[in-house]
Amino acid sequence: MSYTIAVEEALAQLGQFDAILDVRSPGEFAEDHIPGAENWPVLDDEERRIVGTLYKQDPLEARRLGATLVARNVARLLDERTGGRPKTWRPLVYCWRGGQRSLSLHWFLGQIGFRSRQLVGGYKAYRAQVRDDLTRWPERFDYRVLCGLTGCGKTRLLQALADEGAQVLDLEGLAAHRGSVLGALPDRGQPTQKGFDSALWARLHELDPTRPVFVESESRKIGRIALPAELLTALHRRGRPVWIDMPEAARVDLLLQDYAHFAADPEGFCQLLDGLVELRGRARVTAWQAQARSGAWPAVFGALMREHYDPGYAGSLRRHFPALAGVAPLTLADGHPETLRAAARQLIAG
Repeated sequence: MSYTIAVEEALAQLGQFDAILDVRSPGEFAEDHIPGAENWPVLDDEERRIVGTLYKQDPLEARRLGATLVARNVARLLDERTGGRPKTWRPLVYCWRGGQRSLSLHWFLGQIGFRSRQLVGGYKAYRAQVRDDLTRWPERFDYRVLCGLTGCGKTRLLQALADEGAQVLDLEGLAAHRGSVLGALPDRGQPTQKGFDSALWARLHELDPTRPVFVESESRKIGRIALPAELLTALHRRGRPVWIDMPEAARVDLLLQDYAHFAADPEGFCQLLDGLVELRGRARVTAWQAQARSGAWPAVFGALMREHYDPGYAGSLRRHFPALAGVAPLTLADGHPETLRAAARQLIAG
């Protein structure tokens, strides 16, 4: 029986492993990891740095020190984390390149009697597979692309669609960003680019190509996260656009809810608006900042919609989705949950 497993085979059966053990350092793990993995570091960040630095000076001594540290850490991990596991426990173990770090833990797990498997090529092979899959998979799907101006409830409608059983690809959720200069979430930072790629890969892996996929129209970047070019091409070429419309007053109300955190930090809001000076001019941005500092939030969001977001988004959407010209709008009276549920059912019904 082989105790190693190739990346394509491993990724095709991720759900069949009882655990996925990433033995890299916590810093490496935080940057990105196989979806669902647990961090079982056989070297912590500082130990990895020390061994790496020493290796440039004395490779033999570095290997001796590394082996000593790995042995101690593996012993601790086995003591703290393997008690009570059944003999049939089947973990997948990986490190950076499928080398000594993962081999050390994998070997001991096998000696105990567990059905451990070591990933050939490690994280590096996984990352190459993700990059390859993200160039091919986007063409598989039949997209329904929600298009509309800022504040028209597209993201909430996506959630309503998910609640009604539709397949949804929430790119802003995966990127942890609302996709505009004001779009950073107050309580959650964005993932790394590699982390986003892994989350997107995992979501595409879950989707059924025989069923429609509802997704929101997006720009090339969501905050600092870049979308795969192949995904954007698929959305623009294959996607069926759905134009979402909503009265301006209702849109302002939704924006006030989504960006309520700025009421406690008007200066932070004003600093973000400085990024619009090149596009909209200092005088206009200064006027918006004055409204924010005076607490006139409905006025400032209304002005931002009319003078900044709407002109840019409308033109961009119609360039990328020419079919919008012949699409009857789906008009939402407001962003109330029942309104969104009714619209979701209408979209699912086709």
